[in-house]
Amino acid sequence: MENQFYTIDKIAEILGLHHKTIRKFITEGKLAASKVGKQWRISGHDLSIFMEKNNVNISDEKISEESNIDFVTNGEVKDNIKQKVNVSTVVDINDVDKEEYFRISNTLIALMNCKDSKIGKSTINMKYDEKVNRLRVLLWGNISFIEEMLSSISMLVEQTKGE
Repeated sequence: MENQFYTIDKIAEILGLHHKTIRKFITEGKLAASKVGKQWRISGHDLSIFMEKNNVNISDEKISEESNIDFVTNGEVKDNIKQKVNVSTVVDINDVDKEEYFRISNTLIALMNCKDSKIGKSTINMKYDEKVNRLRVLLWGNISFIEEMLSSISMLVEQTKGE
């Protein structure tokens, strides 16, 4: 991912945001980007850094048609421990109703709150699109964190199928 470069539109699609929001992040210096000709390019590394710097943003308001849950670990793990490999991934879970969305998101947030040393400075961002009943989960962190979260997501989705 470090050597990959993305367009503003691709980052907007990955994060489920409007391209103008991504441009605003670049203008404000929140997302590093390089200009190639007349277009901006964002490296996979810069995207990872941007995702790592997200703050906790859980709204207590009613869930609207599109809702976001952003969660970042609190950084209690020592900052001087630097992981050699970090991974980011996007998981789309389709055919998710609101009840299942709440169950999956609450479980994943509970896993993030366990303060396991594997988590480190890992992040999870969730976006639910009620119009198409899709939950998009963005994960960033070390390999063991990603492995554990993907396993948990798989278990949660399989659990729903069995019901």
